[in-house]
Amino acid sequence: MSAQDKAANTGDKIKGKAKETVGKVTGNERLEAEGKADQVKGDAKQAGEKVKDVFKD
Repeated sequence: MSAQDKAANTGDKIKGKAKETVGKVTGNERLEAEGKADQVKGDAKQAGEKVKDVFKD
């Protein structure tokens, strides 16, 4: 996994956590759900990159 990919995936997770928090504070369920989805997307991308690394060797 390249450092750039890892940073992008971490960025998705951070962005998602921020959206989720703002959604909770404001009572915006849609924003909260989007935040949770962004976090899952970041986790999934990171897992995919780890699988790629296993098969590089």
